[in-house]
Amino acid sequence: MTRLKQDDVAALAAGLEEYNAELVGMTGCSLREIAAHAAGKGDREDGARKFSVAVIPMTCGQGIIESFAESVAGIVNYLGFKTVITENRDVGGVAEAVQNGSEILFMADDDCFIALNLRTGKVSDNGDATGRGYVAGLVQMCGGLKGKNVLVIGAGPVGTSAALALVRVGAEVSIYDIDPPASQRLSGKIIEEGYTAKIAADLESALAEHAIVVDACPAEGFIMPRHISEKTMIAAPGIPLGVQAAGLARISNRLLHDPLQIGVATMVFDVL
Repeated sequence: MTRLKQDDVAALAAGLEEYNAELVGMTGCSLREIAAHAAGKGDREDGARKFSVAVIPMTCGQGIIESFAESVAGIVNYLGFKTVITENRDVGGVAEAVQNGSEILFMADDDCFIALNLRTGKVSDNGDATGRGYVAGLVQMCGGLKGKNVLVIGAGPVGTSAALALVRVGAEVSIYDIDPPASQRLSGKIIEEGYTAKIAADLESALAEHAIVVDACPAEGFIMPRHISEKTMIAAPGIPLGVQAAGLARISNRLLHDPLQIGVATMVFDVL
């Protein structure tokens, strides 16, 4: 998974009210509503916020990202869950959370970021949750996606999750990945589920042919102003952002992008 930097998350918790207002302006739905929809909870999410959540700092691998645990806890707390960051780290943090009665744990290392429901054993992976969460937001932003052509850029965990979510809501999906075999593997997964997808061989042509785009790759600045029209809608879970700075003014109210919020929110509703 993409490793975030401190600058990506430092001011996240303090800006959640503003972020949520912008999200409502773009999609008509709050962060809570988008996450609940992505997790299949519909409009019944309000009754689920009695769970206690612990975020556990992890030192393994490259170590703790400054402000990461605080940002995750801030998002979950904003959604109405009782949330703590454990004083202990790693295994000690898990023990502390269990001893203090936490029911849902959030923890991440260099390779995996999960939410775990201790009652049920249900696990939500951030890559999968992020892909589904962004599609839920894109559905609202576009007024539905049934029969609409959508380009998915990136066939990694987030792109795979997004592509599968898109075909399930009736979108016509095209896949582009810099590694053609990755596109083929994702297409195969879609076919296994009884759907179809096209594989785009050329990114420039694919961007010219699609007004709705999911940017799920780690490349920066490849979506240029010439690729953006008044009809363009972009969901961009990828870090860093694929849209060039020069194009942001042309799409600011039609660009769904954040470092953690939608993915984390979907994770917590996933494991309820």
